[in-house]
Amino acid sequence: MVRRALVLGLVAAFSAGLAAPASAVSPAVLPTLARNLVAYYDFEHPVRGDRTLEQDRGRSGTALSLVNGGADMRVRDGAFRGSRNSLQLKQVNPAVAGNDDWKAGLYSESGVPSLRAFNGARQASIMGWVKMTGQNPAPNSNSANPDDLYGAIGLAGVLSGDSNGHAVRALLELIAVDGELKLVALGRRLDGGESQTFAATEDWRTLLPQGEWVFLSATFDFDTGAMALYRNGKALAGRYVAAGDPWRLVGEPEPDVASATDPRGFKIGGSYPQNTREGNACNCRMDSLMFLDRAVRPWEVALQYRWMRR
Repeated sequence: MVRRALVLGLVAAFSAGLAAPASAVSPAVLPTLARNLVAYYDFEHPVRGDRTLEQDRGRSGTALSLVNGGADMRVRDGAFRGSRNSLQLKQVNPAVAGNDDWKAGLYSESGVPSLRAFNGARQASIMGWVKMTGQNPAPNSNSANPDDLYGAIGLAGVLSGDSNGHAVRALLELIAVDGELKLVALGRRLDGGESQTFAATEDWRTLLPQGEWVFLSATFDFDTGAMALYRNGKALAGRYVAAGDPWRLVGEPEPDVASATDPRGFKIGGSYPQNTREGNACNCRMDSLMFLDRAVRPWEVALQYRWMRR
């Protein structure tokens, strides 16, 4: 009854055009999500004294590095009415096997203690705005064949506790599934273990048309094995790709949780945030990226989308 009253109250506020109540984190964040918001990047708040870093508006205080492009990666193109800036990500030199692509993230081989909320986590969510702004997938700069393209388009992910800068615990991305590029939620419960992928049925070019801001969400439940994808607040039809029990959920102990290790960081717009190589570059913009330590409920996804567009 309490949840229903909250939902009805929020919907009534939207319908009446009333001002949203302030969030302790940000006015753009739905109040029911604030306590689980581990990290939130709106690209409006550079770290004082170092504009190549972005402040975390979530509870962890984990500064994000704007890799290769620095402060120039903040561009005047907000995804919704209350936003002014977004983050430009792009491939700089497709013909050279280098590491100059514009991406964001952080990386530590010993793990990132401020991201301990994802250590032994039972659930997780990734949410944010994406706009395609160039060729995707990008040319594979690691291949001698100029016609080769990357097999994925990097969006946003939480690295695993043993990641080399590519492997993830929770990821929102576009990858090849049975030879066809798909929007996916990809999760790995155990460090070094198998991943499970939930792939959207609809063509990714319809879901992410060129030059259009789209609000994407991915949720992960490491205990039940459930994953979900959302576009503009609505659940997407899809399927689980891996057969069997890739997360090793069957049997004791219960509940099932992620490995008891601190993630090695975030990757945004490509792999290898430590900047040792280019991988899965994204020619796109992102805004208001949110990383949460629980699976956001469907009604919250819908309201978060409407909350930002009010």
